[in-house]
This record gives sequence, C-alpha cells and structure tokens, in this order.
Amino acid sequence: MKRISVLVCFLCAVVLSSAPSVRAAEKAGDGETNFNVGLGHLRERRPAAALEEFKKAVKLNGSNPYFQKGLGLAYTQLGKYPEAVAAFRKALELNPYYVDVRNDLGTALILSGKRSEGRDEFLKAFNDATNPTPELSARNLGQAYLEENNFTEAVNWFQTTLNRNKAVADAYLGLADAWFGLGKPQEAIPTLEVGNKEFPNHLGILVNLAEAYYRAGRFNEARGRFEEVTRKDPAGEAGRQAAERLKNFPR
Repeated sequence: MKRISVLVCFLCAVVLSSAPSVRAAEKAGDGETNFNVGLGHLRERRPAAALEEFKKAVKLNGSNPYFQKGLGLAYTQLGKYPEAVAAFRKALELNPYYVDVRNDLGTALILSGKRSEGRDEFLKAFNDATNPTPELSARNLGQAYLEENNFTEAVNWFQTTLNRNKAVADAYLGLADAWFGLGKPQEAIPTLEVGNKEFPNHLGILVNLAEAYYRAGRFNEARGRFEEVTRKDPAGEAGRQAAERLKNFPR
C-alpha cells in the first residue's frame, strides 16, 4: 500500500494564493507577467519552460520571494534539488514570514537525501504560529517518517494531521500504512472508517479499509469492501488490486 514520496504541498495553489494579481503584474512590469506564465507551465507539468520564465522574472526583480519560490518549484520538478534548495532559502531570506516555503524547502532537502534537515524544516513550519496550514506540515512529517520506516512517529504525525483537519485524504492512507508497518491493522480501522465517510468515493481509502479488515481477520467485512472496489473501479489499479486480493480469499 505504499504511495508516492513526500508531497510538495499544493505548491502552485499556494503560490497563486500568495502572489500579486495579473493586473498588478502588468502595471508593475517587473517580472510578474513572466511569473504568471511560469505558473501556467508548472500546472501543465512543463517545468523546463516554467524555469525559463521564472529565471526571467528573477532577473527583472531578484528581491521578490514569490519569484524565488517559483524558481524552486521548477527546479524541484526537474529533479535539480540543490538548486531548488538554494532558491527556497533565498525566498525565506527575502521574507522570513513566508512559512509555506519551509514545506517546499523541506521537500527539496529530503529529495536531495538530507532527510534530517528536511524534517527540521517541516517541524519549523508546523510550529510557526503564522502557518495557515499546519496540518500539511504535519502530513509531510508523517510521510517522511513513513518512508524511513519509523512507523511510531509516522502514526503520531498523521494522527496530528487528522486532528487538525479531517479533510486531508492522504493522511488516512499514510496512517494506515504506518499501522500496517507496526503490525496493528486493527488500529487503522476506526480512522479509515471515518475517512471513508469523509471521502466515500476515494478508492485508495476504501482499499486500505478493506486491507485493514483483512489483516485484522475480519474477512466478511474485507470481502464486502474489496468487492465494492471492483464494482467502482473494474478496470483501474484499485479494482485490479482488489480483484487480486479476492482470488485467494479465506472462506
């Protein structure tokens, strides 16, 4: 049930919510137009094109922390992590209160192999009173610990995420993986049941709930959930995974 590595949390959305308007950009004429074009490229997964636009923006105005963050996002998508780290650090240097950047910096550090430093950045973001989304910083910490097989800490941080905000779907999946790693699937069941109510159409949560029932020996409930997945997603990955589980199901 493993998933992708640490998220770069809502990166483009965060930049967009923080950035000046396009009208102000055109009026200012100081790189904002390049910045907005770069964001469009990022959304369309064209990081190389985005990088060129952000470079132009930074050349026009190197003191804008949003431009530096955009540069860091493009470098991250291109797998150029040291360059991403440098850009994110510059953004924080220009605006120490730009807390969202700590999530991005932590991600880039972890992807570059500096896991302890990355976790430190997530923790700083979580503890910052001005952080608008501490639950996402907690989620990043949970995922980082999960990838390191530190399941106890992963449980702690994923649970912290959900205590803050029940609408972080990925935290339900991470919490299930952590409980499975600890050999305690029964502990995952109550939270996954809540997650299934919060996100009734989320196949990942439903598969994990079925798996938790299965590992806890609750085979009838597991069978029902796996069958539900195959009905909802007959040709998809989740459906195939559920169908495979059902082939050799205990009677």
